[in-house]
Amino acid sequence: MNLLYVNWDVSPEIFNISGFPLKYYGILFLAGLVLCYTILKTVYKKENLSSQAHEALFSYAFIGILVGARLGHCLFYDFDYYSQHPIEIFLPIQKGADGAYHFSGYAGLASHGGGIGLIIMLLIYSRKFSIKFMTVLDIVAIATPLAGAFIRLGNLMNSEIIGTPSNAPWAFIFRQVDNIPRHPAQLYEAICYLMIFLLVYFIYTKNIFKVGKGFYFGITTLLIFIVRFLVEFIKVDQVDFEKGMSLNMGQILSIPFLLLGLFFIIKSIRDKKEIKVS
Repeated sequence: MNLLYVNWDVSPEIFNISGFPLKYYGILFLAGLVLCYTILKTVYKKENLSSQAHEALFSYAFIGILVGARLGHCLFYDFDYYSQHPIEIFLPIQKGADGAYHFSGYAGLASHGGGIGLIIMLLIYSRKFSIKFMTVLDIVAIATPLAGAFIRLGNLMNSEIIGTPSNAPWAFIFRQVDNIPRHPAQLYEAICYLMIFLLVYFIYTKNIFKVGKGFYFGITTLLIFIVRFLVEFIKVDQVDFEKGMSLNMGQILSIPFLLLGLFFIIKSIRDKKEIKVS
């Protein structure tokens, strides 16, 4: 066996008190949102937006991402089960073999659903605080990749969304799953999302594009889902019905986001050129 393989045998739980676990995933999920919220305080100030609007942003974003991600998983990936157990969609419980419900946490969140949920809540937020919707989307998009990186690190701590077998020296052996060296697909995505954040934030600090024209929303959406689309090729199937599919569910759901991101990039570049000409 290659001695360079990473022997990954981390328990997803930090501790467990009377059946209620505290997991790394939840801590990283929350930490990512808090860090983004903190970074965006500077952006709000630079864009002359109120501190009250900034303070409310976290709640809207948290609800949108969590509810959207949960519904996305239940509808897109496991509809047969959750259509028969609707109470488990909304409550962090699951019926066990003994027929009783047990606390399980929200085992199943889909990033595509989280994206949709976030956009819907930001629309409500923009109307509440009288901020242009496109301005809100652009501002939040600046920090979004950083949140995505933390979420994928949470997946790594859970030993979930693992990659296909690999002989690469940096392959991980996820002992919680099996003894096969695999691509650390979660880590690939986390690193890519961090790089996307640094790129987009750099563009913003250089004032290359103004907020509110759709460029930041477009480039963030395009780059995130390009990464998602490509990394899916080296992930194991998340659900049984994906076996034999040329493109899995994650890739199919990524295509509309890719097109949406490309549209806003082209539109914002054209608008910028028109302003220079006039």
